Amino acid sequence: MNLEEVDASAWSSLESAAKDPQSGFRFINLCSVDVAGRPQARMVVLRRADTAARLLDVHTDTRSPKWLELSRNPFVTILGFCASTRIQLRLAGTTRLHSPGSDLAEKAWSELSAWTRRTYAGGPPGDELSDDETVPVVAGDEASGKAFFGVVSFRAESLDWFELRRADNRRAGFEYSHLGALVASRWINP
Repeated sequence: MNLEEVDASAWSSLESAAKDPQSGFRFINLCSVDVAGRPQARMVVLRRADTAARLLDVHTDTRSPKWLELSRNPFVTILGFCASTRIQLRLAGTTRLHSPGSDLAEKAWSELSAWTRRTYAGGPPGDELSDDETVPVVAGDEASGKAFFGVVSFRAESLDWFELRRADNRRAGFEYSHLGALVASRWINP
């Protein structure tokens, strides 16, 4: 594969992962910095990928620490690894938050299953549970979670692609314009 094919394949994999719960890139790490300047990483579900714009969307509860972190510092890294292809994708870029009631949050909410909607109806993420609570009590129906549902849109500025092989690992770097166009690519020593 040449560099353009590697880039196209990486983004095709991300687009597929947003639609296929069994995809190796369906669950990705969103890495940010907390208010104390400490690195934070958490698994999120990739919900949408747009190759032309170099955008990825994930959903979150707006009461979560990550929402506050991203509102203060939009610079993040996204890391994914597909065990079957042995490919790692490390993307760096910025986030934009779409609050409850925004057009994107409304559209995304309308496409969620009732079960997923109910996950936003409970207490704030990270709240302490009592000793006898093993599962948080969901106070309210699925509609009550809509007030806390937000979308995080990530725009990639760069991609570090790495293929782990038995011999001759391969690595490439890609840079994108603010409109998503590929502006630079190169092979990198793994």
